[in-house]
Amino acid sequence: MINAENLNWEKVDGLIPAIIQDVATRQVLMLGYMNAEAVALTQETGKVHFYSRTKQRIWKKGETSGNTFKLVQMAPDCDGDTLLVEVRPKGPACHTGTVTCFGDDPAPGLGFLAHLRAIIKKRRKEKPKNSYVGDLLARAPKKPAQKVGEEGVEVAMAAVSESKSELAGEAADLIFHLMVLLESRDLSLDDVVAVLRKRHAVRAQNK
Repeated sequence: MINAENLNWEKVDGLIPAIIQDVATRQVLMLGYMNAEAVALTQETGKVHFYSRTKQRIWKKGETSGNTFKLVQMAPDCDGDTLLVEVRPKGPACHTGTVTCFGDDPAPGLGFLAHLRAIIKKRRKEKPKNSYVGDLLARAPKKPAQKVGEEGVEVAMAAVSESKSELAGEAADLIFHLMVLLESRDLSLDDVVAVLRKRHAVRAQNK
């Protein structure tokens, strides 16, 4: 929890910029402004609130559209005059209907994996016909497990005898099928990362 009294309100004339970031994709969704009341409401309700400089009032994200931000965590920067607000968005962030207020492109870098996971989850829920992912999930865990085994062997072979581009392609196949397998067991790469982080912390303590 942030103590609003510790923020540098005088430097920003009573309003503090709030950078909103998708906790899954790490994509910046928008920039808003908060006053002390908006900060308090955001922490109390778990739903992100802003201060509208145009309407001169507090407003909750999604109060008319339903496209809310669920608060994960909030942290001030080193000067206490900017907030980083990590959220789980429900629907598009922008009033224009785009994923972010900066456009509709998928998250860059490894953030794209979260976008891909959302597609896999959607296939699992909707069970569309003529869907490769849907077919894998329908025959889970055996079929996706078989594919992970096959792709793992192909990655190893490509590492030894193929070009870098071939290795990258085989690694992409492996990661994709691993994500499908994890989804079939109600897991994700986030769970894998959590294990890696825990192991890293233990080894760092033992040094």
